[in-house]
Amino acid sequence: MILTTKRLILRPWSEADAESLYEYAKDLQVGPIAGWPPHKSEEESRTVIRNVLNGAECYAVCLKADKIAIGCIELKMKDKTDMTDRDDECELGYWIGRPFWGNGYIPEAAEELIRHGFEDLGMRTIWCGYYDGNEKSRRVQEKCGFSYYRTTKDLDVPLMGEKRTGHMNVLTREDWLKRTGKKENHSEPQKNISGKER
Repeated sequence: MILTTKRLILRPWSEADAESLYEYAKDLQVGPIAGWPPHKSEEESRTVIRNVLNGAECYAVCLKADKIAIGCIELKMKDKTDMTDRDDECELGYWIGRPFWGNGYIPEAAEELIRHGFEDLGMRTIWCGYYDGNEKSRRVQEKCGFSYYRTTKDLDVPLMGEKRTGHMNVLTREDWLKRTGKKENHSEPQKNISGKER
């Protein structure tokens, strides 16, 4: 699936994106604050595309002008997150290359993916988290309407081999509808992510 916003295209990753992924994911200021180590080679980035950025709702964030991957955004379903085990809940995750910080691209992409999650996938709740010190991520979540849920100390960060304080935020379908002024669509049956009617 391909999603679009005013300035962005959100599309599935392909191995052809390995060069641009490596360009931004090798940056010491991008991955570690989000809980993953910098990439060490283009081949490593290719492996990550094959084995990590392969979720059904994982998208390369691209500028419409050139369609080159500059970041990543994903709705992680219950099999790819420890924030929920429900079919109608998921976790929002994201990052963007440092040259593109401060342009509002991730809030723009997140708003579209949140809409997609609630309207197209039938989600009831979307979770999102950040580690202490990641103020950029905290601000994205605030801009997108997430509310504080809880803080957990000594949280394992397995890819970094350390413990951190993590903050968990939540956005419910009801709160999203109020925030956006959209109306609940009762004319079509809600579907879960398997496509079956509920």
